Amino acid sequence: MYFSPDDGVLHHILELVNGAQQSVYFMAYSFTSDELAQALLERAAAGIEVKGVFEADQYLSNIGTEFDPLSAAGLDIRLDGNPDHMHHKVIIIDEQIVITGSYNFSANAEDRNDENLLVIHDPALAHLYLVEFQRVFALATP
Repeated sequence: MYFSPDDGVLHHILELVNGAQQSVYFMAYSFTSDELAQALLERAAAGIEVKGVFEADQYLSNIGTEFDPLSAAGLDIRLDGNPDHMHHKVIIIDEQIVITGSYNFSANAEDRNDENLLVIHDPALAHLYLVEFQRVFALATP
């Protein structure tokens, strides 16, 4: 468990993402972190499957959202398609590790807000998150 702004949460996320060997799937309410987007692009360039869903309302209102750069790079990135807010903040790595908590993938979460982040190494739990990711992804639009 990590807490921002004191624990350098982004550093821990980047270590885990950079260690992905097969896949990185994410659901993001707010995602404006250039560093995380760059790590995802590098993983994709290394042949790792990267897929994600952004909350549509946040995409439309956030300045600096990473949706467009990731999509333009050819990643399978989608906007949430349900009528409510998709408020997830989740990364699933190699269907084994779940990163989740209140932490949005943003500078505010890293530097200004009191946030929490859990890193859970549990394939059974990761499977449950993967099922939710697949449900949200299926409703989303490219």
